[in-house]
Amino acid sequence: MYKDKRIVIVIPAYNEERLVGQVLADAPDYVDYLIVVDDCSTDETAQAIQSLTDDRLIRLRTESNQGVGGATVLGYLKARELEGDIVVKMDGDGQMSPQHLPLLLDAIADGYDYAKGNRFLAGESLASMPRHRLVGNIILTFLNKLASGYWHIFDPQNGYTAISRAALQRLDLGKLHHRYFFENDMLIALNFNNARVVDVAIPARYGTEHSNLNPFKAGVTFPLLFIPRLCRRIYQKYILRDFSPIALFLIMGLLLFGWGFIFGAYHWILSVATNHVATTGTVMLAVLPLILGFQLVLQAIVLDIQETPK
Repeated sequence: MYKDKRIVIVIPAYNEERLVGQVLADAPDYVDYLIVVDDCSTDETAQAIQSLTDDRLIRLRTESNQGVGGATVLGYLKARELEGDIVVKMDGDGQMSPQHLPLLLDAIADGYDYAKGNRFLAGESLASMPRHRLVGNIILTFLNKLASGYWHIFDPQNGYTAISRAALQRLDLGKLHHRYFFENDMLIALNFNNARVVDVAIPARYGTEHSNLNPFKAGVTFPLLFIPRLCRRIYQKYILRDFSPIALFLIMGLLLFGWGFIFGAYHWILSVATNHVATTGTVMLAVLPLILGFQLVLQAIVLDIQETPK
């Protein structure tokens, strides 16, 4: 127990035979349950887990490889059964130090629904973070802000998180993405329920672990996953549940901007091909919708920032 709250840690593990044992051994005494989910590992991870004798340990295994999201969801479902007051997600690769666990737990105890680590708030992490991870994280952070509506949240790829029992009960876990997009999808799903989310400064530890995330694949697939979720959030929050000027500004702005861009591009190509300069009226028919559309989209973003759950 921690501050009279039952603590459950969910640890998804895939090919972590060298590190998962130490992660479990380092768990603080106040943790009530340790749920480790072997995601059909192809190495000796299952044997490493079976060799541990901690009474708090609950061993689960997916029927087929589900990805970090699928394995975490299986652990979350078990945590629901155990009625954990605070459920922590910690990876099995040893990057997430248990000494920072109270920072996440205190945030939930203070009234937040979801707390997550932020390596960018912990300055010492930036020096050790690989450059490709740093650049990729910044780009994905902006896309996540846009899609999730949590404009004050940074480092959405951080998997060191804690969630309250009430917030976990409200989530439709079956709809969450099962692979590496899981952490991003969690934030988007939480916004549908107006969950209060906070960043906590927690440095990461980079050692001998190997990341299975392909940066190039993530750079291509993640933006494609953000687009339908952004559209769904705008529709559900600002049209279906309560019509808001945010939806009106965004739709009209995109239509005007798209018209100005297409119309302008067409006449620019036409003027180059025919060697005739476009008239002032033609130019204005392209420029004015572009400017007005951009202003409307910008206003929609400003209003969306103000709607961030607090």
